[in-house]
Amino acid sequence: MKTPRARSPNHPTGAQLRGARGLLNLSVLDLSERTGLAVNTIKRAEATNDFAPINRANANLLVTVLQNLGVMFLPADEVVGAGVRLEASDTPAFARRRSGD
Repeated sequence: MKTPRARSPNHPTGAQLRGARGLLNLSVLDLSERTGLAVNTIKRAEATNDFAPINRANANLLVTVLQNLGVMFLPADEVVGAGVRLEASDTPAFARRRSGD
């Protein structure tokens, strides 16, 4: 029987990934294009509030791209859960694309 591997303390939760994407006003498709990951991989990663069920490489890629766009990942502690916030209040939100534009 396999023993589950311990998650890195930097492994994001699905809620953090959803929140980070929302802060930047990015669609799943936008994030997919920026990371090169499949849309279904991102949807699966965001589908839980627990640790995102994706491998370490994909988790690191998502976190790195979102951090480079201005999102800060906050670790959980004894009082509050993990979260995200913008590094600066003037971080621009991306304009949503509409089909046909």
